[in-house]
Amino acid sequence: MSATSPVRPVLPPDIRARKGGEPLVVLTAYSTPVARLVDAHCDVVLVGDSVGMVIHGLPSTLGVTMEMMILHGRAVVRGAQKAMPVIDMPFGSYEEGKEQAFRNAARLMAETGAPAVKLEGGQHMAETIAFLTARGVPVMAHVGLTPQAVNTFGGYKVVGRGEEAEKVMADARAVEEAGAFSVVLEKVPVGLAARITQALTIPTIGIGAGVRCDGQVLVVDDMLGLFTDFRPKFVKRYAELGKTADEAIAAYAAEVRSRAFPAAEHSFADEVPVKK
Repeated sequence: MSATSPVRPVLPPDIRARKGGEPLVVLTAYSTPVARLVDAHCDVVLVGDSVGMVIHGLPSTLGVTMEMMILHGRAVVRGAQKAMPVIDMPFGSYEEGKEQAFRNAARLMAETGAPAVKLEGGQHMAETIAFLTARGVPVMAHVGLTPQAVNTFGGYKVVGRGEEAEKVMADARAVEEAGAFSVVLEKVPVGLAARITQALTIPTIGIGAGVRCDGQVLVVDDMLGLFTDFRPKFVKRYAELGKTADEAIAAYAAEVRSRAFPAAEHSFADEVPVKK
């Protein structure tokens, strides 16, 4: 491919074909500028329903709407030239039945341009996933801890210890058989995640599920350190942008109050000297 050729975007079959190969790199994004940053380094850019907590200050993902996902989905698609945008289906947009799920998934894809959606749930969502994939909607599945069911779980806990392990395995097998092209494993014990990864023919993407998954995903704001009071065990901070931003804003405020800003170089003279 020449330097002037357009970049070929990643699509669901490309992700599926990466099973057992170089690990897939996935980050969230909710805006065009961040999507451009993520696009340069990642295979998938996830428009997560975490946008409700990260951007809108909601206490959980349960209050996220279709309109919010479409708004942020459009912004991310504008910024993603290579990485594949995947949009979360929000709570209440697919659980009622497979027909409801298709209507809303089709709307997300049509109104944003994203080539795939993600939904939460295992065996009980298999029929819905099969219905969507049979009708041209590529689905990334999500099992283990499913945040939209946080009230049922009783919190953001590890899922899959003891007798619970076989249920998570069955969930993963069910979404694969239903036609999902990949599956997110969230807060699953490392041994179980490795077993699931070995058993499935589709890629597993871990978040708090250990290094033996086929890829990893994090919320971009978490890994950049934009939050100072929220640090899940599975998040590694690759920067402390929250601290840097706080220091920059404090310096700006101090300079405004002392009249050090704006200085002459940031201002315009009353008259522009005429060149001779």
